[in-house]
Amino acid sequence: MASLPLLPDSDSRPKLIGIARLAAASESLREGHNVEYFTLGTRSLLNRVVSQRNLPFTWAINPYRGCEFACKYCYARYTHEFMELRDGIEFEQKIFVKQRAAEWLRHELKKVKRGEEIAIGTATDPYQPAERRFEVTRGILEEFAKHSGFAIGIVTKSNLITRDAEILRRVAENNRLFVNVTVTTINPELARKLEPRAPRPDLRLETVRQLNLAGVDTGVICAPVLPEITDAPRDLEALVKAASEVRAKYIFANPLFLKPCSAAVFLPFLEEHFPALVGSYKKRYEGRAFLPKGYAQRLSQLMAALRRKYGIGNQHARSSQRTHAPELENQQLGLF
Repeated sequence: MASLPLLPDSDSRPKLIGIARLAAASESLREGHNVEYFTLGTRSLLNRVVSQRNLPFTWAINPYRGCEFACKYCYARYTHEFMELRDGIEFEQKIFVKQRAAEWLRHELKKVKRGEEIAIGTATDPYQPAERRFEVTRGILEEFAKHSGFAIGIVTKSNLITRDAEILRRVAENNRLFVNVTVTTINPELARKLEPRAPRPDLRLETVRQLNLAGVDTGVICAPVLPEITDAPRDLEALVKAASEVRAKYIFANPLFLKPCSAAVFLPFLEEHFPALVGSYKKRYEGRAFLPKGYAQRLSQLMAALRRKYGIGNQHARSSQRTHAPELENQQLGLF
């Protein structure tokens, strides 16, 4: 199999170490519609979260590196830079499949202390198209089904997760499990622009229904909320109403978090599809990745009112947010 040509040989290049060295040694698995899949050897699956943002979960699991869904706002593109892949588009075109994931998890779970939360899918969707063939996430869940006492949160945009409904139910029997299905808009045309290769919104909402019927606590994350694109009260109300109709256990919303690596992809997208908003976004995010707290507070108040109107509780939401909060400052989480 052909090795991934990440860097040309040159004495002027620094020696690759860590994840960059592993990526350089990757072998191609297959290629299709401008996406390549590579093996990725790993020394660990369960990663302790170290962040100045005081995130509410202690451990993160990402079965893959990179994500084929190609969401234009994706905050996680920077993770490919650790492998010396610095073009943000490569995040959606070069997908790395972690090897021996369930085996590593089996040995590492002893590190998790009581009360520490585990988030699956903090930087890549665990049910992206690669999972249909490689089943890394499925193997991880089968391992969790053999244990008890863990707090686990999963986030996905994919209806493929319904394939594992029975395994998820077994995991939930002896662990605290929440599945978070991300829906940014119920407008299929807008969703196709924002998330080109992700499943349609109606398929994601049906996933919420099916998993709850299977006995797996499942709710909706509306994240990110995009100013002047998806944040109109009527649009958010339509989403909350749709979530209530599929019996979502909860719904919460978080504003757009825009790192420089994400802006490098998102701003050209705006120029193509929403040119009138480019100036507004540059001003809003000038010198920062987060919107002002006032925006989050207004969004929080609106979502709380909509939850009350449509009878969606938030007791599950508080627990869910503790096991998955991928892109926000902790103080913003407390608003929901």
